[in-house]
Amino acid sequence: MRKRYILGALALLFVGYFAFSFLFPSSDIAKKPLVPKQFDLAGGPERENRGFPQREIIDLASEYPDVFFRQGSIKEAKVALSFDDGPDNNYTVKILDILKKHNVPATFFVIGSRCELYPEVVERMVKEGHRLGNHTYSHPNIIKLSNREALKEVTKAEKIIKKYAGYTPVLFRSPYGSLDREKVEFFRDKGYKLISWNIDSLDWKGLSAAEVKTNILENMQQGSIILQHSAGGPGEDLSGTVEALDNIIRVLKKDGYKFVTVDELLGIPYKK
Repeated sequence: MRKRYILGALALLFVGYFAFSFLFPSSDIAKKPLVPKQFDLAGGPERENRGFPQREIIDLASEYPDVFFRQGSIKEAKVALSFDDGPDNNYTVKILDILKKHNVPATFFVIGSRCELYPEVVERMVKEGHRLGNHTYSHPNIIKLSNREALKEVTKAEKIIKKYAGYTPVLFRSPYGSLDREKVEFFRDKGYKLISWNIDSLDWKGLSAAEVKTNILENMQQGSIILQHSAGGPGEDLSGTVEALDNIIRVLKKDGYKFVTVDELLGIPYKK
């Protein structure tokens, strides 16, 4: 009877353990980031939409030098790190940890809908000295929208950014980098500064840390604006950019580069 009682108790403990594990996951499992349904990019994944020609970016920067920027002055050893598509509660947080470790400022082009999901991460960005730029509310392909629709995306995002960051950003980066002359002139007339890049890490391809590092360091020049991502679409792996960041910062510091925010690099305002 005693043996049967012990076996029964053990069976109950066994069942209870698995029931508890199912309802209350271990701390390691609980720490894994959840991807909300709202995390989708309106224009689709970066890997399926990136195709805007670098030649067009260079031409736009040449034609609109006061409003469209892809790099700063090549006369000073300064560099600006920029990160798109955040915030999230995984990659963005890890990137912020590395930047804090090295006391390096960066510019984050954030998505309004994601700011609503992770306002505490936005507040941390501001507190730790980073700049925020507008990357639309839902990440559509801007050149496929009417001017009215495009403006709605941007103004909706800026209201959310102001709510959590405390200011309305002037810096705007178009999703996928896609812009045409009509949109450049339209946003210029609305008072925005359009920010592109001259170094693309290509981290959105899910590259390894070594590949991300090579793409950045082999193309470095003074005044560079480096493009990376601090969040992606569902299923996109940005661990390579996180793993490479520490070493990239160390190498560039050793080479004499000073890290600044995009507005500091370009000598333009960052808020209205």
